[in-house]
Amino acid sequence: MVGSVLPGRPGNLTADQEVKLQELWTASLRVFGVQAPNQPEDASGLPSASGTATPEPKATKKKQSMFRKQKDEDESKAAADQDDKYGLSKAFQQVLATQNPENLRKAFWSMVKHDHPDGLLLRFLRARKWDVHNALVMLIATMNWRMQEVHVDDDIMKKGEAQAMQDTSNSNATVKKEAQDFLAQLKFGKSFLHGTDKEGRPMCFVRVRLHRQGEQSETSLERYTVYTIETARLLLASHVDTAAIVFDMTGFSMANMDYGPVKFMIKCFEANYPESLGVVLVHKSPWIFHSIWNIIKGWLDPVVAKKVHFTKNIEELEQFIEKSHIIKELGGDDPWEYSYVEPNVDENQTMSDEITTNRLLEERAKVVKEYESATQAWISDFQNRKALQEKRNDLAERLRAGYWQLDPYVRARSLYDRTGMIRGSEGGVIQYYGKPAAPNAPKPLIASPHNGLLPTEHRADDVD
Repeated sequence: MVGSVLPGRPGNLTADQEVKLQELWTASLRVFGVQAPNQPEDASGLPSASGTATPEPKATKKKQSMFRKQKDEDESKAAADQDDKYGLSKAFQQVLATQNPENLRKAFWSMVKHDHPDGLLLRFLRARKWDVHNALVMLIATMNWRMQEVHVDDDIMKKGEAQAMQDTSNSNATVKKEAQDFLAQLKFGKSFLHGTDKEGRPMCFVRVRLHRQGEQSETSLERYTVYTIETARLLLASHVDTAAIVFDMTGFSMANMDYGPVKFMIKCFEANYPESLGVVLVHKSPWIFHSIWNIIKGWLDPVVAKKVHFTKNIEELEQFIEKSHIIKELGGDDPWEYSYVEPNVDENQTMSDEITTNRLLEERAKVVKEYESATQAWISDFQNRKALQEKRNDLAERLRAGYWQLDPYVRARSLYDRTGMIRGSEGGVIQYYGKPAAPNAPKPLIASPHNGLLPTEHRADDVD
């Protein structure tokens, strides 16, 4: 049901899931150097979520269970090694050995953005089937990927489209080519974000026919992929925390097939953006794609593979998307068409305002500290846990609202900001349908973080 809180999310956790979340917070804060005073450690070497040491097994059982315990640990390690196809454990160990805890802490809170902090950690727990250690490994490896490998926040999102536009005139041939390749994909709309499916999930459309192997460099393809995924993250909210991808296979030929970008996209979703995909629709794939799909399916985690559905016509597509939300290009009733709007010369002026940027960062840092302290109390104080959770939720809302105030000072404007779909000045309202409102216009009567004002051609019950 649209709008209801799904299981395993903030506000809908079982008692066991809440304990797992507390354990992951305890482990994460310890890695970040935010360990609570006099907090004991359990047998695993991590502070226990309850704040008390895990009791030792009785002496009469210790000898009897020793070999069984070793067997279980060996089997668990072997299973983890087999599942670790992206080398997350190795990355985790390297990060702990080389990175300052405070840098990791800053990287984590930078990654949170407008998300509920619990919601972010729960993604990793769900992805790792509630195994706290494996979730921690994945979380820290993802932070390292964002911070050291691809530089999501300090490069890709900070420089954005405007810097790429400037770099098309750069005297360095490599820089110029990468910028041209990046912008080319935006200009002809290889992929774009628009609308919601029946579950209220934001949709990303990919026109596969517009990709040809070798036309853009591998670096620009990967940059464009991360840029699109990270921009799509801004469209998510606590009650709708996954997206839908529609691969439009109309006109597909073998010239459009390129395994490299496909592998990179799979890695992004499986290793770095866990539990972000709600559904993948492969629309109008020709028969020649069937053998290709068998290869791709072998690379996918079985959980991800189950989210992939093939649709042959508009009627099958309507099983997932209301016809009023299917764009005309695919045979639906939504008249919207993709058109790229180039960056304005001065659209990122706020990013040069260091005084305001630092003030907003300091304000956010204070709320972060409050949230960390409240989390430690929530973990250790069972008697007041409910009140402390309410306090944490209030602080999470302050972080969300504060992010949208900070956003124009740390993230370059995107196409979706320029066209009025992302409305950071209105607290992160996302308006998919209808024309952008005038700057001084009254707020729409029918609004939500995911829809904004619906035009007359959309039904009132489309509001999620």
